Amino acid sequence: MAVRSSPRRLILAPVLLLTAALTAGCGAGSASEPARSSSAAATGHGATVASFRNDYLVFRYPARWKPFQFQVSGTLHFHPMVYVSTQTSRNPCQQSPMGTECGWPVDRLRPNGVLIVWENRGYPGWSLASVPGKALRVGGRSARSAIARPGACSAIGADETVQVAIQRPLPENWTAFTACLRGPDLSAAEREIDALLASTRFLAP
Repeated sequence: MAVRSSPRRLILAPVLLLTAALTAGCGAGSASEPARSSSAAATGHGATVASFRNDYLVFRYPARWKPFQFQVSGTLHFHPMVYVSTQTSRNPCQQSPMGTECGWPVDRLRPNGVLIVWENRGYPGWSLASVPGKALRVGGRSARSAIARPGACSAIGADETVQVAIQRPLPENWTAFTACLRGPDLSAAEREIDALLASTRFLAP
């Protein structure tokens, strides 16, 4: 298994997200677009999967999960691309005197609930070597992952926080993947997260 994470609370300032936090990101790029493809297909195990695609990446996920995208303006250090969850999500970002602030898109995960957050981030001085965790590759890119139990996702009732930092081909920029998992069947959710990451392909820097 891979990863550890916690995006909340993201403001226009550094935020740690991989060891209870990582940091926020400059040069995130243009806003993500609505899912262009969400076609279901049966896997060899009889499970049904769907595909998500935007300007940056494509990945497959269990069709019972749903992707949500929200317009976020005024962010300098992070770019939320998509939230994927077993539950309906709300826009977690709002304007504050400090800029754009993002919380969790769900209040509390239900049993066997999952929440995934994909973000592009950047921060001066950041390097993948500074991120703790296990080395791996996601979509052909170098990455590091860590798991915490419960980790930062405990804020929404999760039992496990999976966090992955994926290096982008841009200086001091990375893609942050956070997965919040609630039991009792954590092993099944972990397998689905691994399959999602294995299916990920990047379309742009």
